[in-house]
Amino acid sequence: MRGYDTSDTGQLLKNLGFPLLKVHASYSHHDFITPGRRILVIGPMGSGKTEFTARVWRDSKVALRKNGKAGNLTTTKGVDRREVFVVRASLDKTRFPDYPEDALAFRGGYERCGDHIGSARDSFALEVLLAENPSAGTWIVDETAFFDERIAYLMAEESESRGVTFICPTLVLNFRREIFNQTARLLLENATDVFPLTAYCEHEDCLLDSLYTYRYYLIDGKECPALYFDPLIIIGGDRTKTDGREPNYCTRCDTHHYLPGKEYTFFTLKPLGEQAARGNIAPLLNELNALAGNIEASRLYASMVKRYIACEEPCPVPMNALLVPCIAERALVYLYAEQNLLSSEQVIFIVNKLGLDREYLAQRLADNRRPLEL
Repeated sequence: MRGYDTSDTGQLLKNLGFPLLKVHASYSHHDFITPGRRILVIGPMGSGKTEFTARVWRDSKVALRKNGKAGNLTTTKGVDRREVFVVRASLDKTRFPDYPEDALAFRGGYERCGDHIGSARDSFALEVLLAENPSAGTWIVDETAFFDERIAYLMAEESESRGVTFICPTLVLNFRREIFNQTARLLLENATDVFPLTAYCEHEDCLLDSLYTYRYYLIDGKECPALYFDPLIIIGGDRTKTDGREPNYCTRCDTHHYLPGKEYTFFTLKPLGEQAARGNIAPLLNELNALAGNIEASRLYASMVKRYIACEEPCPVPMNALLVPCIAERALVYLYAEQNLLSSEQVIFIVNKLGLDREYLAQRLADNRRPLEL
């Protein structure tokens, strides 16, 4: 009987003459009755998070056709949870450039939302949308982890005081397989419901389930895994790219999720940044110079050869990470924008000293909300 349903449902099926089956939970239509829910829909890229919320939009169209007592069941303090409003993160507007402006878009299609869709850069802009649409009771806030931390508490306050429901299709883990950011952490703390979604590992030899988003670059047809210290946020479209400055994403299982350079980041790169923060910038400058112009002389190269080549089971794919351009620039973004170890003056000095790619740096710093005039 192991693995089979022994619940009342399972016994009922047995009594009706069905064999013992493994009975899974069915997909239920969205609950517009229960007030004040904060629902996280989490999973890797391609797992169907936005498509999940598109089903909620379609359910709302059915629910809104009902009259009488149905409206009383779904309404709290003038807020009707059958009325859905979609909010897209301004940072993520370029994902589906070919779809209509009012589209709730996902990989398999889209839903037209008319005037019930908007975009917001931060929690303050969301607050404005909430005030402008006071009767909307269900808010789909796409890619919520891209917003500032305040959004978690704004949603909690609105749901508890007015019965508003928020549905947040979002990454919780980043390409490093870590909690995406502090916003993601606070969203988890304040959630009432979590729907985890998975996807098939997209490696050509694998069909295992995966929860992880994998970032990689394509250079001359080669898969080049992103280094651990690759910029955390890179804004871009949802199409395959062959420019080594622009990443691609898929979902991968444990075995095929390559993440080179993690040990180097904590053994070498971050300590060099800490030395620079204390005033000794020369060791960091030497390493960045090697990363920019003579990769085989870098400590990164030595670390990766030791880990992936000079070992019992060599794995050459992670070494492709060294083929991507702007490795020194990526390291600089990590130390400045994420770790706050370098001053703006030090960054400008390093850029000028080593002749680094200003355009790439300016774009990535802007993506990570640390813009700098270079």
